Amino acid sequence: MRHFLLLASLLSASAAAAKDAPAVPVQTLKDVTQTLSSDAYEGRKPTTPAEDKTVAYIVERFKAAGLKPGKDGWFQPVPLVEITAQNVSPLSFTGGKAPVSMAYRSDMVVWTFRVTPKIAVKDSDVVFVGYGINAPERGWNDYAGLDVKGKTVVILVNDPDWQSPERTGLFEGKAMTYYGRWTYKYEEAARQGAAAAIIVHDTEPAAYGWGVVQSSNAGPKLELDEKGDHADQSAAAGWMQLAKAKELFASAGQDFDALSAAAKQKGFKAVPLGVKASVSFDNTIKRQASKNVIGILPGSAAPNDYVLYTAHWDHLGHCDAVKGDGICNGARDNATGVAGLVALAEMYGKAGPAKRTTVFMAVTAEESGLLGSRYYAEHPVYPLGQTVGGVNMDVLDVSGKTKDFVVTGAGKSELEDLIKPLAAAQGRVIEPEPNPERGSYYRSDHFSFAKLGVPMLDGGAGEDLVIGGEAAGHAATLDYIANRYHKPQDEYDPKWNWDGAVQDLSLYYQLGRQLGDSGAWPNWYKTAEFRAVRDASRAEAK
Repeated sequence: MRHFLLLASLLSASAAAAKDAPAVPVQTLKDVTQTLSSDAYEGRKPTTPAEDKTVAYIVERFKAAGLKPGKDGWFQPVPLVEITAQNVSPLSFTGGKAPVSMAYRSDMVVWTFRVTPKIAVKDSDVVFVGYGINAPERGWNDYAGLDVKGKTVVILVNDPDWQSPERTGLFEGKAMTYYGRWTYKYEEAARQGAAAAIIVHDTEPAAYGWGVVQSSNAGPKLELDEKGDHADQSAAAGWMQLAKAKELFASAGQDFDALSAAAKQKGFKAVPLGVKASVSFDNTIKRQASKNVIGILPGSAAPNDYVLYTAHWDHLGHCDAVKGDGICNGARDNATGVAGLVALAEMYGKAGPAKRTTVFMAVTAEESGLLGSRYYAEHPVYPLGQTVGGVNMDVLDVSGKTKDFVVTGAGKSELEDLIKPLAAAQGRVIEPEPNPERGSYYRSDHFSFAKLGVPMLDGGAGEDLVIGGEAAGHAATLDYIANRYHKPQDEYDPKWNWDGAVQDLSLYYQLGRQLGDSGAWPNWYKTAEFRAVRDASRAEAK
């Protein structure tokens, strides 16, 4: 009954929101995206001079839209430490049939989470730990009976059943779980005491090419500046090229393909390779706060309840040059998302405030591991127990209208019930992710809030284009990932078709308004892993 009443209340608010919804300001989308992705903003790298220019521009646009500063002002300081690896030695392996040497950037990338001026891993025993997963609730432990303290672990990317054509199985088949994400694999290796954790890059299960790995990791790395200087992390973390991994295994007298196949089976036992790894590098360390940008439209009736819109403002800054261009401008990723945030603020400004307070937040350091949103979630300006839910925007569609709307990580929260009738009113259908193996649910800022209980929608245009169909839509997705994503080629294009973004922003507006104008509190489904923490936070708020 509660679920039915929730839907009835929100659908009533939805009808009112749809009727009174202002038009999406397309020119704002174009202007903000073009400005933030211009070379003048140098790729919007946090803690660089480009940050000051970026956040000042966002505040300027928020003010013009009629927003007020957050409780503590326009900015929430996010303490970061920048660690830049220098003088990186080759990653070398000895003790096998022949020594194997991997050159920095071309064959491997390596860095540290530790805040220390020098890293040296010397003659560390190497162990292949399969997918590097310890999931007791699934009866799976690649570290069972294994002591890897001081050792180097080599890990496969994604989940054991990533090649399954279905979405069922121990690790949900082709739909990546958090166990498949590189972030988890380093976290678990550190918990196990590994001195170094190296993931084998394979384009299909990783969902991006080596160029993305290189541009994202072969430069300054940002981490939250916390007590202990991350001394509990492995000394070295990194990736190696697939071909070099095969060379390493052959030198160790092992068949990489055979061991990779064995690692997919429950009960797999880690395999010591009988070789030793060495790598060293220096670090330059810079401690400097970055900023989340927060603007609000105070609620007219329930100002202490909050509806949240988020988008990350940062990108990679200066990166490895391609055809002479060394700025990763991040036009779609995620100047478009910030443009959507500003456009929604303008729409709310025209329509007037909702009953609940609406929070518009442009977060920092998403590209460095969701650091800005994680910091806010762990140090909220507005209590998470009083945060109703919201929408995260990361890369808007610029390929045209679609017949479908895709919810990332579907099957988790009641927000999905609310978006379905809104999409249907546009003549669109809700479809499952066409590429769930990419693990998109764990790769953007909504995940920081979800882990602490706040239901956040992350979804957008699918691949079934009104003009061109699924073939054209899928081709556009593949082109973006292969040729633009995290590369200098992610630049503003005046020929983009914003019709799909307008569709999506209309949905985001209507969802936010119905959350803001009702008294309902959408929750996670009972089967979702975030339900318990949400129930606890709501109980505390009451």
